Amino acid sequence: MSEQTQPRVLVEKRGHVLIVTLNRPEVKNACDSQTAAEMNAAMDRIDDEQDIFAGIITGAGGDFSAGADLKAAARGDLRVRPPRGGFGVFAQPPRKPLIAAVEGVAVGGGLELCLSCDLIVAARNARMGLPEVRHNVVAIGGGLFRLPRRIPYHIAMELALSGALKNAEFFERWGLVNRLVEPGQALDAAIELAESLFVNGPTALAASKQIMSESRSWTDAEGWEKQMPIARIALESEDRKEGLKAFVEKRKPVWRGA
Repeated sequence: MSEQTQPRVLVEKRGHVLIVTLNRPEVKNACDSQTAAEMNAAMDRIDDEQDIFAGIITGAGGDFSAGADLKAAARGDLRVRPPRGGFGVFAQPPRKPLIAAVEGVAVGGGLELCLSCDLIVAARNARMGLPEVRHNVVAIGGGLFRLPRRIPYHIAMELALSGALKNAEFFERWGLVNRLVEPGQALDAAIELAESLFVNGPTALAASKQIMSESRSWTDAEGWEKQMPIARIALESEDRKEGLKAFVEKRKPVWRGA
């Protein structure tokens, strides 16, 4: 099977998790238009399927992603973006929790892909950064406004202006990486992290993510009002009834995602 016909993105449903794997190891999982379209479809699936409670993004062949496929970009291949934006996720990540499982390089759009996720598990061999300025390119995949929201401003500014790559321990120290693991263990650790969330109600997980994501631009006064339509989806769900019933019956709840 040629590269033109084989899937650029592999998906595997494991329990309530959808594992999404960038599958271009020959170019360190750089993203072209077909990859972005397939990523967009995978993100839609996370949102659309009721019994998927979270997603994990990882890369094949020992790397997360080297960013945009510059050869494809030179051909004009990346001019048309899918509905969710660059890489099929930058502008509109799924409403459910999304975890990055990072091995090897996560640079440029690869780091911006991490920043589109809610939690990051990284192997100690990971190298991350925004090297775009070294080529007189600007990181327009969300990195320049998301990174200074996640780590201190001056640290983010130095990374953006220097184009330097740092190891995973650096990013863990500044709070960007949630779990630091040995090489080869990032995906397993990400699955374990996802499954640890599922003791909680999936509709409440999605609502909590949405409120935290959207509230960055809210005043406190706005927050009291704007959180309620989002929270109501969980508070009026069947999962809410199941959670209360399970508490009374002293058993584990059986979540449906509805």
